[in-house]
Amino acid sequence: MTAVDTSRCKPSFPLSSRTRFIGAALLTLAAQAAGAATPDDSPPLGQLPDWAAPLSYKLDFRIDPHAARFDGTTTIALDLRRPADHLWLHASKLDVHSATLTDAAGKRTAVTLTNANASQGVAEVHFPRLMPAGRFTLRFAYSAPLEKGLDGLYRVDFAGHSYAMTQMESISARNVFPSFDEPRFKTPYTLTIAAPARERIIANTPEIAERAPQTGWREVTFAPTRPLPTYLVAFAVGPWDLVRGPTIAPSPWRSAPIPLQGVTTAGEGARIDHILGETPAIIASLENYFAFGYPFGKIALLAAPDFSAGAMENPGLVTFRDFLLLSDANTPKGLLRDSFVTVAHELSHQWNGDTVTMAWWDDLWLNEAFATWMQSKITEQVHPEYRIALDDMAGTARAMSEDSLAAARQIRQPITDNSDIDSAFDGITYQKGAAVLRMFEKLAGETPFRDGVRQYLKAHAFSTAGAADLISAIQAQTPYGERYGAAFRSFIDQPGVPLLTTRLVTRDGQVMLNVTQQRYLPLGSNADARRVWGLPVCVRYGVGDASGTTSKTKCELVSDAQGSIVLDGANASSWYMPNADAAGYYQFEQADDDRHRLHDHLAALSDLEKLAYARAIAAGFQRGDLPSAVVLETAAALAASPTRQVSTALMGSASWLYLHAAGDAQRAHVRDVAIQAWMPAMTRLGYAARPQDSEDDALLRATLLGFFALDLKVPEVRQALLAQSDPAFAHPVDGHPDLAALDANTRDVVLAVAVQERGDAAITPLADALGTVTDAAQRLSLLHALGAAVPSEHANRVMDLMLDPRVKTGELAQLLRNTDAGPASNAAIWSWYTAHADAVAKRSDGWMTLRLPQLFGARGCTAEDAARVGAQFNGASVAPSAGLARSVRKVQEQIGSCAALVAKMTAE
Repeated sequence: MTAVDTSRCKPSFPLSSRTRFIGAALLTLAAQAAGAATPDDSPPLGQLPDWAAPLSYKLDFRIDPHAARFDGTTTIALDLRRPADHLWLHASKLDVHSATLTDAAGKRTAVTLTNANASQGVAEVHFPRLMPAGRFTLRFAYSAPLEKGLDGLYRVDFAGHSYAMTQMESISARNVFPSFDEPRFKTPYTLTIAAPARERIIANTPEIAERAPQTGWREVTFAPTRPLPTYLVAFAVGPWDLVRGPTIAPSPWRSAPIPLQGVTTAGEGARIDHILGETPAIIASLENYFAFGYPFGKIALLAAPDFSAGAMENPGLVTFRDFLLLSDANTPKGLLRDSFVTVAHELSHQWNGDTVTMAWWDDLWLNEAFATWMQSKITEQVHPEYRIALDDMAGTARAMSEDSLAAARQIRQPITDNSDIDSAFDGITYQKGAAVLRMFEKLAGETPFRDGVRQYLKAHAFSTAGAADLISAIQAQTPYGERYGAAFRSFIDQPGVPLLTTRLVTRDGQVMLNVTQQRYLPLGSNADARRVWGLPVCVRYGVGDASGTTSKTKCELVSDAQGSIVLDGANASSWYMPNADAAGYYQFEQADDDRHRLHDHLAALSDLEKLAYARAIAAGFQRGDLPSAVVLETAAALAASPTRQVSTALMGSASWLYLHAAGDAQRAHVRDVAIQAWMPAMTRLGYAARPQDSEDDALLRATLLGFFALDLKVPEVRQALLAQSDPAFAHPVDGHPDLAALDANTRDVVLAVAVQERGDAAITPLADALGTVTDAAQRLSLLHALGAAVPSEHANRVMDLMLDPRVKTGELAQLLRNTDAGPASNAAIWSWYTAHADAVAKRSDGWMTLRLPQLFGARGCTAEDAARVGAQFNGASVAPSAGLARSVRKVQEQIGSCAALVAKMTAE
């Protein structure tokens, strides 16, 4: 960036004093006639002012993926809506060589760009004189670094090749080109990219022209995009494999076919065929739901060699972590499911997020909650055998855990600084937001809700919208009127999980359910529980004789702190489930007699309802209302279910109880209950894959082996898995263990046991393999297995891999996935982190920086642990921000709740 004086430039007229006076007077009159004087303002640290806005961009880049920097020219068609001697936009890390402003008559004027606030990426463009309102063209020529992190335009060196690619969300476009880097500024873009002739160049839109600007180089121009915000501009340069997928045929909503393409690193092209084959069905389902044809012409799915997010919905060029797209016959079943669901998520964004975009980041949920909700709807249609709704329950439970903290943010969170934007990509936005959408879809009815969504999409296509637009469009389709909108807003505009306390009573000859709502808070929290939502409550209850095999459902919208619901046909001994179909985003607790009756009638519940019941039992324990014995009793009752997700619903709670048991006797009791509950399924499935296994068998075996081998450390299970690891180490391939010799579905746990049992003999070859193995799924297994060495005498050696270039930046968190939450692991990880905090901060990208407290501090369970997290992250290793401060408070609350629960268990 060119260094210039940051003071405001004044109008300058090289004329006589009399002429200067007349000229200044005329300009003043012109400004008054336009209804505004030159703006006198300070650098905007939130949203930019609206008196200057882009109309379109022309972006020209010269990129060599092997170089340290790239060159760019950005031309912005500008609408200056009032006279001004400056304007604000975003630019960061750009070394600007020249900047000009051209008016509608073609008169060109040199202007200057200077950093106004480097931390926020705000820049000021100074004009040498007062410019009238009107249409102008801004042109900047500059150079900038190819980032070493994973945002903006960044470089990845992988398997002997160099690649350059973009990740603009949330606010990294400003590192690539001067821009109005906010989602409300949607414009068309025309890209021209020059690169060495050996490289392949891909962008949002199809190529429309190519030339050779010089020997050894080629230049590609791409078709103009539809109106997009800056964060959706995408392109990539490198020796990519380009794979043609099946053409997506025309549909009732779209007359032209859609070309489909896979993009992978060199040599990996054959492994993207599977997901390309799945994509046409996803698009068909989405078009049918929205009654709106895919609007962006072409689709390319890119498997990135390193990536910060899971995936990114750039229209026409959707980018993913490589393991989410690349597969073969040995890919774990769970990864194949994750692949489909993630592609469904990103492609649903093409409508919500890309066609209709949030106006500001406080409505990020309109993108991400909607796509999370929609991914399940598409998965249910295309792969009903996945039973994705059951997996959604686990995501909702994780969101509720986060949402129960006093530091939790609301879904529609005000943005106070840039870190608030990145910290909004969390379970509140995604999983809570999706659960709230499911709840209000249930209240409205599936067809009215869909019709409202269609109306919203058509009304705001290729523009922006906010929460009020979506809610009002759906509300108009329901009979509830403003009550619907008020209830919906009560969930997006305040944080927290509702707790519904229920008791069955008989009054005046009627059986009814007394209900009270407040905020759910875990044990140890000192937050105020007084809070009310517009709560859609559906109750399933038994009718008829005591067997309770017949049931009814009653739904009401509860908007007060206390109320009652009449249960027609019930009697004083009826069982009831306070969250019928598990559709409600709330926890519930029942009077003891009512809970016992429900427990006795679990067989009458659907699988979804059993999962909601398990969640309520775990929440009751975490709140301090239920003893650990009730958790174990319920775990044992559910373990007999033939449904994988139900049978393992409380396995995580059992692991926690075992890890934090108060003494050997309590730990032995938890272990005995767990073995009695889940070992029959383990025995039935066996420790190794069988030809007759179903997909669910494979997934359940992996879960059970991890529990028994790594959590409970059952000797017979560990010995069996250690023997399974022998072929991999005995017959190395290309100098590293033969990972293909292991069952892909259990490879993680088999290698983890080998690491724990064999120490250096396993750690050394697995760590060395990180330098040569390129298969994305195998790399995950290596990282997960190596992390199991913590805690041990090898912990520091394994943790050092976080600073090793053989571990990609986007893989860092995976190294800690298999570490337990015990005191020894916590001490080892924390000791290493505090000794290497500065180095970790330098390696972290912006997204990861906000999650460092969770990654390294959340295993603590004492007041001392909470205090040291606060002290560490208020220090100098990581720049303070609103988002980081919230992350620290959340981790400290988690630790406090853990400590309170351990004290409660000790007293049992």
